[in-house]
Amino acid sequence: MTRERLEEIRAQLDEINLEILELLSRRAELVQEIGDLKKRKGTERFDPIREKEMLDRLVAANPGPFDDSTVRHLFKQIFQASLGLMEEEKKELLVSRKKRTEDTVIEVNGVRIGGGQPVIIAGPCSVETPEQMDAVGAGLQQHGILLLRGGAYKPRTSPYDFQGLGKKGLELIRKTADKYGMAVVSEIVSPSDIEMSLEYVDVIQIGARNMQNFELLKEAGNVRKPVLLKRGMSATIEELLFAAEYIVSRGNTEVILCERGIRTYEKATRNTLDISAVPILKQESHLPVIVDITHSTGRKDILLPIAKAALAVGADGLIVEVHPEPSVALSDAKQQLNLPQFAQWMEGLKASGYLPKQEPVPVK
Repeated sequence: MTRERLEEIRAQLDEINLEILELLSRRAELVQEIGDLKKRKGTERFDPIREKEMLDRLVAANPGPFDDSTVRHLFKQIFQASLGLMEEEKKELLVSRKKRTEDTVIEVNGVRIGGGQPVIIAGPCSVETPEQMDAVGAGLQQHGILLLRGGAYKPRTSPYDFQGLGKKGLELIRKTADKYGMAVVSEIVSPSDIEMSLEYVDVIQIGARNMQNFELLKEAGNVRKPVLLKRGMSATIEELLFAAEYIVSRGNTEVILCERGIRTYEKATRNTLDISAVPILKQESHLPVIVDITHSTGRKDILLPIAKAALAVGADGLIVEVHPEPSVALSDAKQQLNLPQFAQWMEGLKASGYLPKQEPVPVK
């Protein structure tokens, strides 16, 4: 083969490549038109029967030299890319930054979550007794904490562990929050309890184990109450955003995303804090993002540097567990700060410039 013939064949290939590209572009325009028509009719965009018919027709007309399996593979790739064009609009979630460029800011008890100063959500792992809640409420108030957390319903790994006080626990945390001028953040685990919880809870928490409890997400989306959605222990960032979409698509736009660590092979901490998730979520979504530093580490000795790291990468707030006497706590005793430790932790954040000075809230 002469050099001139080689260049001639290459020129022909270049022309064919351009022709293929032009035909693919034309095909894409037709696919998008079909997608628009299907959208108006409300029909599914992917039609497996139609795809099989097209593939069978192409294989029957295959002149070679490609074998039939190669022809099927090549055109399935083209069909997949075309389907992506039809579903492009669907992929732009309501929680996506593409849908809303400005940050969503959620106001709870006069506290703005998102787009400003970071907030602290603090309180015990579980609501246990009136004395426990009163002690923690009084202690947190001294540091200007306005968002009180505490579990009334506790989904536990073992069925024999403390499961929480249920509705009685909600009544108790509500009473404590009202006394000390705070809002209540507490987990609800059953869709049937969402409506009942509105009387007691200012922010509905959906825990990591329930991130893909889709019926619970739907019910949370049907009410007009802020929802704190925790990332599942083995969930991807995309799955967290889709879980949030379940809530927002039902009309409840007040969703707070929470990174709380994911399960890896590392055993030095309770979970592995995915610190990179914070800036990624802030970039991909307009929803506020907070970090649960207690559950992500399970270690009191590193809570201050972890908190600084979370705020440094843009977290809108932190969750930290505080108990008057962690040694006798009914759940997660080892990871909860006592009140002096919490005071030291707060001072460490303020000294580093991550938190502003706050005045104590007067007792009602």
